[in-house]
Amino acid sequence: MTTYPFRLLKTGFHNGFYNMGLDEALLEAVAQGGSPPVLRLYGWDPAAVSVGYFQGLEEEVDLGACAAHEVDVVRRISGGGAVFHQAELTYSSIMPIGHPLAGEHILESYKRLCTGIIQALALMGVPAEFAPINDILAGGKKISGNAQTRRMGCVLQHGTVLLDLDVGLMFELLRVPAEKVKDKQIRDVQERVTSLNALLGRVVSYGEVEAALAEGFCRALSLDYIEGQDGILPEEARALELAAGKFAAPAWLHKSPAGR
Repeated sequence: MTTYPFRLLKTGFHNGFYNMGLDEALLEAVAQGGSPPVLRLYGWDPAAVSVGYFQGLEEEVDLGACAAHEVDVVRRISGGGAVFHQAELTYSSIMPIGHPLAGEHILESYKRLCTGIIQALALMGVPAEFAPINDILAGGKKISGNAQTRRMGCVLQHGTVLLDLDVGLMFELLRVPAEKVKDKQIRDVQERVTSLNALLGRVVSYGEVEAALAEGFCRALSLDYIEGQDGILPEEARALELAAGKFAAPAWLHKSPAGR
């Protein structure tokens, strides 16, 4: 059976600016041939809202509410909508566009890479299925959303697995047209979105999900993890540079759609 060498990076909890900086630093390393493909597993501390590359910040996020709740706001290099990152585990998968797992077409790529999450959930006793274009459903409700970008000759896909969900807080941070609509959207999300805590009826730990995702991706995609990835990463300095100089910079965060 063919296996694919990947770096498995369990980088723990960081702020949103560093998380996006490290993703881009790893993307650069893979693109330049300085790193094999990467699977990174991580969390967010403090909680954060990330907006998609093409979104208008002020239209999507209540910056005052985020500041009051000490929630970071960061812009991703991938598309998609605004996401509240709190009780979840996030993964990033990075590989050259020509890699056998990358897929020539976006939908094919999403479907293939998301099998790692589906396998991980199965290992935890949660049956799940892929829902085009880029979601995973468990019990008929969304438990994972994913986004992808193709740049520098590579595919970067990242996504989340929800451990828990505070819908009320989420809608304090994200903008909705009116209070009446907000109440309806909260009900809609509660009907459409679920979490591991809700499905399993217990508090699920980050470490448990981290282990399941590592094993799930390994089994589903025949990954062969490269050892010796503990300690300071070679990409650390570049990640910190990107975090401060790009992702935390107002010029990046407040980019207008026309400027992208």
